[in-house]
Amino acid sequence: MKFGKTYQEYMQGRERELPGVGLKNLKKILKKCRTNLHSQDDHPLPALPTFNCPPQCPVCGGSFFPSLLMEMSAVVGCFNERVQKLLDIHLAKGFKKYYAWFNRKVEKDHVALIQEGQDLVTYAMINSIAVRKILKKYDKVHYSKQGQEFKSRVQKMHIEILQSPWLCELVALHINLRETQVKKGKMAALFDGCLFTITNGKPSLTCDLFDSVKLDIDLTCSICLDTVFDSVALNCGHIFCYICACSAASVTIVDGIKAAHPKEKCPLCREAGVYEGAVHLEELNILLSRRCHEYWEQRLQSERAERIQQAKEHWEKQCRAFMGV
Repeated sequence: MKFGKTYQEYMQGRERELPGVGLKNLKKILKKCRTNLHSQDDHPLPALPTFNCPPQCPVCGGSFFPSLLMEMSAVVGCFNERVQKLLDIHLAKGFKKYYAWFNRKVEKDHVALIQEGQDLVTYAMINSIAVRKILKKYDKVHYSKQGQEFKSRVQKMHIEILQSPWLCELVALHINLRETQVKKGKMAALFDGCLFTITNGKPSLTCDLFDSVKLDIDLTCSICLDTVFDSVALNCGHIFCYICACSAASVTIVDGIKAAHPKEKCPLCREAGVYEGAVHLEELNILLSRRCHEYWEQRLQSERAERIQQAKEHWEKQCRAFMGV
C-alpha cells in the first residue's frame, strides 16, 4: 500500500478530526507545476528532462511552501497542546488530579493515558514522514534542493514535529506509565516502540515506530558531559541540565532560565532567543530518577549545595543594592 493511502486512512480513522498534511492538495500543486514546466519547454514529457526549474518556481513558489508551512504549524500546535494536557493529568496531585480526571470523563486508570500517548506518538511520526516524502517529491519534480532547504528553515522556526521537546516528554511519559502497570502486574506492555537504553554508560530515548523513522534522543548534557539532571529543553530542541543551561545563559538559578537575555545563544547550535520558551522535562526527570537512582541521588545532594550557595549570593546582592552599599 502506498504511503499516501496509508496516511489518508490513518487520518480518517481518528475519533476526532486532527490537523494534517494535505498530501493530495500538495501533489496537485506539483502536478500543475510539472505540466506548466513541460508546456514551457514545448516538448512532450520526456523520461529524463533536460531543463532545470528556476530558483523560485512561479507555480509552486507561491502556493506549495506557504500551504505546507501552515499545515505543519497546525500539526505541531495541536500535538504540543494535546501532550501538555496529557502531562497535566499525569503530573497533577491531590484534588487537582481528580478534577482533571472528572473533566475528561474517562476511566480513572493509566490504560487510557498509555493509549492516548501511543496515539500521539503515532500522530507525530506519521506526519513527519508525510512532510519528508512531499518535500522529497518537490525536489524530484524541480531537480533542486529547495525542499531540503525549506526543512532546514522550518527547524529554525521550531515547527518541525520531531524537534518538539513535548515529544521527548511524551516518550518518557509512555515508558513511565507502561513500567508502572507492568510492575503492578495489571497488564502487559501495550507498545514497545519507545525504549530507554544505556549504551557505554550513555542514556538515550529511542522510538522506532516506523521503519523509515527512528527517533533517538541523547540524554547526555553537552556542557557537563554527564547524564542530564533536572533536564530542560530549549526552543531549538537541545536538552541540558537546568543548572548548566542557567550557567550558559548567564543567569542564576534564583532568576530562572527564562530571565536570560534574548541574545544569549544555545551552547550547541548557537541559535539566539531559545531560552524564553524553555520546557522543564518533568516526565524525563521521573524516568531518569528511577532508572539512574544512585546517580540521581548523588547529583541531588551536590546541586542542593550549589542552589543554596547561589540563593545566598543572590539575596546578599539584593540586600547590598537595597542599602546602597
